[in-house]
Amino acid sequence: MADVLTDDQVRSALADLEGWEGSAAEGISKTFAFDDFLGSVAFVNRLTGAAEAANHHPDLAISWNKVTVTFVSHSAGGVTEADLAGARAADDLA
Repeated sequence: MADVLTDDQVRSALADLEGWEGSAAEGISKTFAFDDFLGSVAFVNRLTGAAEAANHHPDLAISWNKVTVTFVSHSAGGVTEADLAGARAADDLA
């Protein structure tokens, strides 16, 4: 099982991840904005492929032109390095 990061480690990592916020226990989240619903769904489709390949899946909330992505390793009980890697991947795919 992966090690849960401390709040200090998460804060330090978030300094390099624009727009992401959260805590070690609750997870890290970011809301991505698109032109319309199709843009939101297209982003989710890109993200699901990357999540499957990494075997690490975010929680997603889809709105008309917004997608909120939350990463937390439920099995570990908090944020791990895999969550930070997922956040970076989401940024790259947006």
